[in-house]
Amino acid sequence: MKTVQLGNTNLAVSNVALGIMRMNGLSAKQAAEVLTTAKEAGINYIDSADIYGMGGSEETFAAGMKEAGFTRDDFYIQSKGGIVIDQDRSHDDIVLGKRYDFSKQHLLDAVDGILKRMKIDYLDAFLLHRPDPLLEVDEIAAAFDELQTSGKVRHFGVSNFNPQQVELVQSGINQRLMMNQLQFGLMHTGMVDFGLHTNMADADSISHDGGLMEYTRRKNMLIQAWSPFQYGVFEGPFVDNPKFPELNALLAKMADEKGVTKNAIVTAWILRHPAQTQVILGTMNPQHLKESAAGSDVTLTKQEWYDLYFEAGHELP
Repeated sequence: MKTVQLGNTNLAVSNVALGIMRMNGLSAKQAAEVLTTAKEAGINYIDSADIYGMGGSEETFAAGMKEAGFTRDDFYIQSKGGIVIDQDRSHDDIVLGKRYDFSKQHLLDAVDGILKRMKIDYLDAFLLHRPDPLLEVDEIAAAFDELQTSGKVRHFGVSNFNPQQVELVQSGINQRLMMNQLQFGLMHTGMVDFGLHTNMADADSISHDGGLMEYTRRKNMLIQAWSPFQYGVFEGPFVDNPKFPELNALLAKMADEKGVTKNAIVTAWILRHPAQTQVILGTMNPQHLKESAAGSDVTLTKQEWYDLYFEAGHELP
């Protein structure tokens, strides 16, 4: 598996990560199988959040690590915090927040809870999970300083932040924000569309995110692409979906030519972009995980990348 540089550090991490949002529904044995499959595929990076499974995903992760015989040093582990769960509206896989909270105490408590559930003593990275309009930079700075000084967190980042929000937080903290976790994939291409349609008046020319793709490249931030196989936000997967026959036909053709699966081609499409990118795979199916991760070693030509972009419903302006 290929690697990518973690922000401005000299750390090389797998350019495919395992997201454990759905791990709370597994037994310890099943979680161990997923983790073992990920490790054998070359994945050395775990992504979590304190709200996943209302904390249950991190508890199952810890049980799976023990069952599989892995140690803390076998993976880079990151988690996210800042969303306060609405217990009345959340159940099973549906976890809803009632507010975002980046106060110092909430962030400190969030990390302590994560470490306890995952049965580890530090996080390689901790991300602010969605922007809080009421954020106070000095509160974040105080929390980050204490978390770093105590050794509980080594690196920091954000999730779903636009460039000005990143700049706002970065202006008041002592740590470099290393990554921004964003939805990006073949059927969620707004960051690319906007750049292609510069100085035009059509719908794709509208910037919904403030030029995130170009900003992250200039700042040497790692884009962590979530929901890479989804269309819309949470409408569902587009691979093997009859709503997208032309796209799936081309995916099948390329997969056959390269001896991989359609999911691997989708992974490869994301990684073909020159931005510093890591694809987060959230499947808990070991076979699907292995097949999707194989895209790390597939390199598409520029024309293949564009052809897939066209079949996903786009045109050159």
